[in-house]
Amino acid sequence: MVGNTISHYTILERLGEGGMGVVYKARDTKLARTVALKFLPPELTRDAAAKTRFIHEARAASSLNHPNICVIYEIDELEDQSFIAMELIEGQTLKDRTRSRPLKLNEAIDIAIQVLEGLREAHEKGIVHRDINSANVMVTSRGQVKIMDFGLAKQAGLAGVTKLGTSVGTIAYMSPEQARGEAVDRRTDIWSLGVVLYQMISGQLPFVGDFDQAVLYSILNQEPRPIINQDELVPAGVKEIVRRALAKSPDDRYRCAADMLADLELFKGNPGSATLREGSALREGPTLRARQRSIAVLPFANLSADKEQEYFCDGMAEEIINALTNVEGLRVVARTSAFMFKDKHEDTREIGRKLNVETLLE
Repeated sequence: MVGNTISHYTILERLGEGGMGVVYKARDTKLARTVALKFLPPELTRDAAAKTRFIHEARAASSLNHPNICVIYEIDELEDQSFIAMELIEGQTLKDRTRSRPLKLNEAIDIAIQVLEGLREAHEKGIVHRDINSANVMVTSRGQVKIMDFGLAKQAGLAGVTKLGTSVGTIAYMSPEQARGEAVDRRTDIWSLGVVLYQMISGQLPFVGDFDQAVLYSILNQEPRPIINQDELVPAGVKEIVRRALAKSPDDRYRCAADMLADLELFKGNPGSATLREGSALREGPTLRARQRSIAVLPFANLSADKEQEYFCDGMAEEIINALTNVEGLRVVARTSAFMFKDKHEDTREIGRKLNVETLLE
């Protein structure tokens, strides 16, 4: 495959292989940029269900435009080989990043917040990832997080892609309902991220076993050992967030990414706060060692008489948001959250409080 040209892509090198695809680094000869190409494995080309799932990956992921989600450029098929052209992410997977030792608490929470920002965008569009795990989360050298591989994603209500009774996903990160082969919703992503957060902080998985069935038994019947970090104390507030994310019953978990995100940001941005979000999992306001710089870019106002300029106003705000995500150590509120205040005449201090940021750009 290396050295061949597929459509208008020249294959440069093989990057890796997962359950749903083989990935190559390639050169887009039309747009003169480097991309990643993901091909359905040869042994699955005759599997209609796998091919259908592969196509739905592209359709689902291509509808998402968020700094914390890998960008899908196009899907194509040549000589019965389906492939997706996507953004090439230079960085490490969380799996590699946590291989030798757990992360610092600050770093683990910041990564979880960015994953939740991306998941919130997906969940609001009715898309469930269904395979959040440490190998599907990339971290760039600047600390930006990218959710990879919506290969098991499915739009809510889409029938016939994954049959009930068939478990799909990475076993150690499966929710109980997923392990049982039941229908899943966005709360299964909450569970999987809870596993990832537990792993980042402790360096271990919460549910283990010597073989797959033992892991599944643990997920379905056992509670994880208390989360610890060998270098620093894990505050009670963080333990409570992880506990709620890993509740066996979906009804006892966070309802969506936005709810878990609110608790993590509350923990990180409001040390010692006695006023908590209604329904918050937190019981206290423990602090991290340092508060992260943060900014929200509000939608720009169109002050001209030409209503068509509205498009450019939104576009400028989006470009600034995307550019700011490259600033190391700066937390940038996602477009979805900031644009909730479009055409609303609220006091900027109140908006800043609601978005939990110290700086606003309007």
